[in-house]
Amino acid sequence: MCAGLALRFGLPVSLVRLLFVLSVALPGPQFLIYITLWVLIPSEDRTRW
Repeated sequence: MCAGLALRFGLPVSLVRLLFVLSVALPGPQFLIYITLWVLIPSEDRTRW
């Protein structure tokens, strides 16, 4: 997961892993990360039959 995000955003894998560890250790950043990824990652366009 961290390697995929690092590749997507052009960041070093170690930096993304460090940010992940910090987000687990500190309360609150998970919500900001979720909102940021929700905005940046394109959604699938699904049609219902």
